[in-house]
Amino acid sequence: MRYSKELKSSIITKMLPPNNQSLSQIQQETGVPEGTLKLWRKEIREKGFAAPAGEQQSEQWSTRDKFLIVVETSTLSEIELAEYCRKKGLYVEQVKSWQDNCMQANGGVAQELALSQRREKEVEKELRQVRKELQRKESALAETAALLVPQKKYPSDLGTKGRGSLTSTTNRDIIIKLVEQAVAGGASQQLACEEIGISVRTLQRWCKDGAPGADQRPSAKRPEPANKLTDVECKEILEIVNQPEFQSLPPSQIVPILADQGIYIASESTFYRVMRQAGEQNHRGRCKAPSKRPKSTHCATEPNRVWSWDITYLPGPARGLYFYLYLILDVFSRDIVGWEVWLEESAEHASQLIRRAVMAQNITRQEEPLVLHSDNGSPMKGASMLETLYQLGITPSRSRPRVSNDNPYSESIFRTCKYRPNYPIGGFVTINDARAWVKEFVHWYNFNHRHSGIKFLTPHQRHSGQGEEILEKRHQLYEAAKARHPERWTRQTRNWSLPNEVWLNPEKSQVEDRVESKPDAS
Repeated sequence: MRYSKELKSSIITKMLPPNNQSLSQIQQETGVPEGTLKLWRKEIREKGFAAPAGEQQSEQWSTRDKFLIVVETSTLSEIELAEYCRKKGLYVEQVKSWQDNCMQANGGVAQELALSQRREKEVEKELRQVRKELQRKESALAETAALLVPQKKYPSDLGTKGRGSLTSTTNRDIIIKLVEQAVAGGASQQLACEEIGISVRTLQRWCKDGAPGADQRPSAKRPEPANKLTDVECKEILEIVNQPEFQSLPPSQIVPILADQGIYIASESTFYRVMRQAGEQNHRGRCKAPSKRPKSTHCATEPNRVWSWDITYLPGPARGLYFYLYLILDVFSRDIVGWEVWLEESAEHASQLIRRAVMAQNITRQEEPLVLHSDNGSPMKGASMLETLYQLGITPSRSRPRVSNDNPYSESIFRTCKYRPNYPIGGFVTINDARAWVKEFVHWYNFNHRHSGIKFLTPHQRHSGQGEEILEKRHQLYEAAKARHPERWTRQTRNWSLPNEVWLNPEKSQVEDRVESKPDAS
């Protein structure tokens, strides 16, 4: 007679600890013959499981069952052994005494067996990890090697200029072959396309009809806009702007004058465009022609190379009354190197603060002069301030006119200051109250504040040179955590490195270079 797997499994569970039911009891409950039950008990014992055959007291179990328990628990740790004993209805002390008896009776055979099983498991685990790491490195190496060919061709040989650029038929054919070669070498199609500078969708469109065709955009016939001015209307605009009554006026005045006369020809911007196309829109007059000023770009590679400073309002005891906070920040370390609160803005106060900050930092004449960046306020450009900078060998640097974000570091710290929870929104009663609060804020900012821009170091740690040692300890901590549980880390550990260069108002190309060189971090 065949019995279901569910019935057999439930009966075996009754035989095993902690149930330990006898064969006769199981026969009465289930109706399975005792011979069949003995056969099942023999099978599970041969598999290494203890079946005490109805002995509820573990000390009364047979020597064979005790030995099976010893073998089964030989590779378990203390915590795993405790869990096993709770599930089986045993005490840890009982199992350990059985282990000692087995070692004494067999001359250490059980211990050797346990050690060999443990070593075998460790070797198998190491082999699996080595195979996995080797496979990953082989795949990465193959993909890198396959991407070398597109990298050599991009961008000078193919002349690709980014999204939307025209690509000749010859270059399209070359790009398709390069991508196919990279994919055949083990690289993904997406990475190969990214190296060349095209999208996967573009490649699919080129390969849609088999052979890549020519770009149809240059030869496309586009209809003229329905609202385009006629040649007669353009000529009329030029004749009007050159009439004696309008010959010295700009279109911004000509158009309203014509509107007052009941005449409308075109909009003001259209006047400017037509004049520009005819070469008649040029700067004239005694005023200076508008010009674009370049950014004040500076790079700090260590503390006391580039400082940023500014003045901000602190609310006074009544509406309309203010105190003025002068604050100097080191761009490299974000450390506040000087501050003061005064009743008014003046170049004399600013020059005093600069002298005190230079003395506090023990700055002497350096190979590379200290750069002091500020906006275009009158205290920053005062004669006494400039004279102080020249005497100290400091290079002044200023923001572009009417550009609010050319002094970002000072603006950022002022926001941090005024958004502190204990900032007195109702204002300071006296200037001494303001100075006391700012003093407390500066100490907190320099020594306690974990700045996100410098990998959550304090500005003082970065300024004093302790940052590299602290970040290295963090890196070692994360590597140790990864070594304990490598399965929890799909990529590299968190990037705790800091760049050696800090830029003030970097150019666009410098920002792109920093993004490309940024290491991959999880």
